[in-house]
Amino acid sequence: MFVKNAWYVAAWPREITNKPLARTILDEPVVLFRTTIGKAVALHDMCCHRALPLSLGSVVGDALQCGYHGYKYDASGACIDIPGQSKIPPHARVKVYPTVEKYHCLWIWMGEAEADLSKIPDIWWMDHRDWKPSTPDMAHLNCDYRLIADNVLDATHLTYVHPTTIGASSIVEFEPEITHTQNTVRISRWMLNRPPPPAYAKAGDFGNAHADRWAAVEYWAPACCVNFAGCVDVGFGGAGKDIKASPRRVELVAISLPTPETAGSCHYFFAFARAFKHDDPEMDRFFGPGMVKVFEEDFAILEAQQRMLEKYPAAPRVSTIYDRGPAMARRMLEKAVAAEQSGTR
Repeated sequence: MFVKNAWYVAAWPREITNKPLARTILDEPVVLFRTTIGKAVALHDMCCHRALPLSLGSVVGDALQCGYHGYKYDASGACIDIPGQSKIPPHARVKVYPTVEKYHCLWIWMGEAEADLSKIPDIWWMDHRDWKPSTPDMAHLNCDYRLIADNVLDATHLTYVHPTTIGASSIVEFEPEITHTQNTVRISRWMLNRPPPPAYAKAGDFGNAHADRWAAVEYWAPACCVNFAGCVDVGFGGAGKDIKASPRRVELVAISLPTPETAGSCHYFFAFARAFKHDDPEMDRFFGPGMVKVFEEDFAILEAQQRMLEKYPAAPRVSTIYDRGPAMARRMLEKAVAAEQSGTR
C-alpha cells in the first residue's frame, strides 16, 4: 500500500557521509552516500554485474565502487570504470533516485514519474526563526507505517499510553472537530480550564494551575502527520483567541514522517519544533531525550499491534467515533494508491 510518486525521508542529512549507507525504502534496496562536494546521492543498491549490494563497497572520490569486482558508478548511476576493460557497455548502470535536502531532511523520490518539488511536505516550522527544531535519531519499527497515522490521529490514547508526560483524561471530555480536503485530514479540539499534562505543566511553569489546552493533528497523504499542541493560561485559549498574549505558554509541533521499508516495517523519522523558551537547556533536553522516551512508549504499542494483526488478520475489530479521522486517512491513502496504479497502467 505505497504511493511511489511522492517524497519520503530517506535519512537525516547527518547520516549521509562518504561511507555507503544501506536502507530499504518501499521494498527497494537503496544505497546513500555523499560526493566530495557534499551532494547526497541515492542509487539502487545492487551492482549490475553480479548483484552484490553496492553498500558493501566504498566511496572513491565522487564514485561508488562495488566491493566485488571494482565496478564504479557515478552520481547518475552510470558505470564509469570496469577494471581491466576499457569499453563500458552503455547499459552498465543502476537506477538513481532524486534526492533533495530541505527542512533538515534528506527527501527521496521513489516513483517513475518526474520528481515534483511542490510535493515535499511543507514542514516550514523546521526552518522558521520563531521555532526551534529538534531531530532525534530515526527509529526502525517492525510495523506497518500506516499504524503510525492511526495512532497519531486518535489522541485518546495519550491518557493511557503517556499518563506521566503528555496524557490527560480531559481529552475524552471534548469531542474533536474533523475537517478534510482532498489530501489532508485535520482533527482538533480545545480542552478549556483543565489541568495540563505533567510535561506541559512543567514546561510552562503552570504548577497546579488549570490551563486552556489545544491538541490538533493533520495527516498529509501519503506519510506525514503534524501534531499541534500546547496550553496557555485560562481565558487565553479557544477559537479566535490570541494565545501569544498569555503570560504562560507552551506551543509546539511534533512531526511524524514514517518511511515504509516493507509491508510490515518502517523507518520512523520524527521531529519537534517549539515556539517558546528557545534558550532554555532544560527544554532542549525535554525535546531531545525526553520526547524520545515519550515516542518510545508508542513504539511498543505499534509493534505489538503489528504482531497481532499478522497473527490474526481476520479478527473482528470495533470502531468508535474517535476512529473517524484514521478511517478517513486510510481511505485517502487507498484512493491515492489506486489513482497512481491506474495511471501507471
